[in-house]
Formats: sequence, structure tokens, C-alpha cells
Amino acid sequence: MTRLLRLENAALAMLAIGAYWHGGASWWLFAILFLAPDLSFVFYLRGPKIGAIGYNIFHSWIGPVVAGAAGWFWQQPMVVSVALIWAAHIGFDRMLGYGLKHQSGFSDTHLGRIGKDRTA
Repeated sequence: MTRLLRLENAALAMLAIGAYWHGGASWWLFAILFLAPDLSFVFYLRGPKIGAIGYNIFHSWIGPVVAGAAGWFWQQPMVVSVALIWAAHIGFDRMLGYGLKHQSGFSDTHLGRIGKDRTA
């Protein structure tokens, strides 16, 4: 199942990158913002519970879907571009096995345990 989820998210990342390319936005913008959702790691300074909540807010598909739909509806291409970068980041992370975090710790994700001590 994990392999299928990783492939599925790789496909979503590629779709987002393809749509971004088709939209003609700047690749500099893509490069600058691609890792921006990982700034949510700062929430872990407040502990694993707050860290997981903050991380999950910025790594859930809800954010880029809502932002992309709003940008499309209100004809704001920059918002759509940022949403596609955000979606590409999430798909790429999930392709690598980095899932949404459980409050028990950063290594516990909805896709399984990550890190050196993983059991999967």
C-alpha cells in the first residue's frame, strides 16, 4: 500500500509541475518557494503536538487545493502558481515517504515511521 501511495503522490507532483510549466510562471519563483512549506518545522520548537499541527497545516492537500481554486476563480495567476508549487512540494514529500505527522513525534507519519529507527 505504501508503494502505491508514493507512486500516487509522485503522479500528483508531476501533474502540479506540468500545470506550472503550462502556466508559464517563473522557474525562479518555483525554486525559491518549493521548500517554503518546510519552514513549518519551526513549530516543533514548541513541542511535538504543536509541531505536528503546524507541519500538517502546511502539508495537507487542503491548502493548495483551496488556494488554487480561489486563484482560478478570482483569476489570480500568481495565487494559482503558488498553489501549484505547494502541491508539487507535498507530492514530492509524500513520494519520498514523508507523511502527515502524528503528535507522538516527527518520525511517526500517516505513511509509516521515517528515519533511522523506522521499522518499515
